[in-house]
Amino acid sequence: MFAQLRRDIREMWTELREYNELLVMMTRRDLMLRYRQTVMGFAWAVFMPVINTVVFTLIFRKVAKIETDVPYPVFSYCGLLPWNMFATSLKTGVNSLFSNRGLLTKVYFPREVFPFSTMLVGVVDFCVGLSILAGLMIYYGIPLSSTALLLPVLLAVQVMFTAGLCMFLAPANLYYRDVKYILDVLVTVWMFATPVIYPTRDVAGPLGVILRLNPLAPIIDGYRSILLRGELPSPIPIASAAALSVVLFAAGWIVFHRAEYAFAENA
Repeated sequence: MFAQLRRDIREMWTELREYNELLVMMTRRDLMLRYRQTVMGFAWAVFMPVINTVVFTLIFRKVAKIETDVPYPVFSYCGLLPWNMFATSLKTGVNSLFSNRGLLTKVYFPREVFPFSTMLVGVVDFCVGLSILAGLMIYYGIPLSSTALLLPVLLAVQVMFTAGLCMFLAPANLYYRDVKYILDVLVTVWMFATPVIYPTRDVAGPLGVILRLNPLAPIIDGYRSILLRGELPSPIPIASAAALSVVLFAAGWIVFHRAEYAFAENA
């Protein structure tokens, strides 16, 4: 069984490499469509994290004060930036088959190109947003440590987790349009169940245990550790999240690949 799974993954990876130019072209197309005819252009990539940072800073500095080990604006933005990448990539990735249904009935190519291209667009937006984070760190005098070299590793874990979810949910969204609307609600709730705008240590009891089972919690905390504190992430939680991401990505890709031959019939 495991030998067959390894062969499947190897064949899918080889096939995707053969269509890497198409993946790049689709990513470029998605970027152009997103920012075409906009005055702000790529500034929209950081607009929501910046606005949310301002709003939550006003709330948690003036109304309900939260104690953080770094200034709250940079603490909040460092959580909102990867969260925005996750939420946006997940929503567009799940809808990627439906929005490109006209292409599903034409020439064959690996259909995972659609969700993968949305992941790459999210990574581009994330990299643009890092410039704002760098500015905040300079303003508040937070030095960049060598632990920041782990940023690509943490980013890869998050991308695999998001892509795995997309490949499970995108086919369902192609068949049932309710999936998109249910996902919008779940993502909103998920944000407040993730330490995006508050420290994990502030949540205790049974709710705190549930929070720590959230695979995004160690990922978000990991960004703050390596970028703001110059520390390595907690090994057990981040290792568990990484293992889950790899398994979810592999399983999602296999399920997606085996179902893709029916996509054209249901587009």
